[in-house]
Amino acid sequence: MSTAEPLSTAEPMSSPVPIVLAGARGHGHWHLDNIRRLQDKGIVRLAGVCELTPLTPAEIPEGLGTPEQSADFGALLDTTGARIAVVCTPIPTHTDLALTAARKGVHLLLEKPPAPSYAEFRRMADGVAEAGVVCQIGFQSLGSHAVPAIRRLIEDGAVGEVAGVGGAGAWARPEAYFRRAPWAGRRRLNGVDVIDGALTNPLAHAVATALALAGATRATDITGIETELAHANAIESDDTSCVRVHTAGGREIVVAATLCAEDPDDPYVIVHGSRGRITYWYKQDRVLLQRAGHGPEEFEYGRTDLLENLVEHLADGTELLVPPAVTESFMRVVEAIRVAPDPVQVPDDAWRRLPDEERRVVPGIDGLVAAAADTLALYSELGAPWAFTTAHPKEVSP
Repeated sequence: MSTAEPLSTAEPMSSPVPIVLAGARGHGHWHLDNIRRLQDKGIVRLAGVCELTPLTPAEIPEGLGTPEQSADFGALLDTTGARIAVVCTPIPTHTDLALTAARKGVHLLLEKPPAPSYAEFRRMADGVAEAGVVCQIGFQSLGSHAVPAIRRLIEDGAVGEVAGVGGAGAWARPEAYFRRAPWAGRRRLNGVDVIDGALTNPLAHAVATALALAGATRATDITGIETELAHANAIESDDTSCVRVHTAGGREIVVAATLCAEDPDDPYVIVHGSRGRITYWYKQDRVLLQRAGHGPEEFEYGRTDLLENLVEHLADGTELLVPPAVTESFMRVVEAIRVAPDPVQVPDDAWRRLPDEERRVVPGIDGLVAAAADTLALYSELGAPWAFTTAHPKEVSP
């Protein structure tokens, strides 16, 4: 199967670069604000918005003018002369929309997760490569300058030999979150894969960042995957889950996540070394280095915006930060979750509802999430009675 990638080739780009945004509500509003920021810098111009129901003037941030609107993505790309499309639509639509743009020679910023299955991911990645367009996957945490800084610390032996990487995400979401769209909280909808779970969507950054820091971004870097999937909310997907990834380099990666935290906190990733550890709060771009013979050292870093990086890559060949190739291993995790048995229901006596916040919490889950990242153990190994493991010890790379 082809794994070709488009070459990094600069091309003449009119300035500002015309952009079409597909999916401007929900998280898409963040993209509207970001496009406004870059438009103010003279880098891009919002030429069109693709939504089934057009945005009202009040939904368009001041300063973005009156972009053309249409529910027909392909036609909108044609009429606007867009050079870049930002795709922030429901997960199952990503591949087809990306390929529509690719066939028209339009470059892409594709939101995470890039696809609901490895097969759909490969169809997308191979299709955009064959079309010769560039695709950036929207893992904003991988644009942080902390990532290369941590890699340098690892390479310099700052924490000794790295045994593994842990990730922890203890978040909270109200019950209404799972009713925000027909596909929310679903594994499948009308026979089509969705895989909207804690690890694959809201806390996908924890998984992708842990894999990146472990040096395991390609499909061939993964030798096995174990999953534990559960839900306290009335959904079919998982809201409380963990995964252990075995790498060809002998490292283990364990990421634990919940949307039912008692006291929600910022997610983080821990690099476990033989002489210390590195903790990275990826939403804050903050790093804590703890090592033998030294006091704790804390660092804060900047971040490169992925849309801005894409424009610079097209204009002058600046290295693209998150091409599809570096999300292959993440998509192997998505695939393992997709083919795993359906998540188990957390027993009624193991969760409670907070009426004031209209959300469900699993008492003790905050500690379990932290312990999993700290010890590289799964929920079941930490004594969670509702957890069970689905192992894929011989995960085959394409």
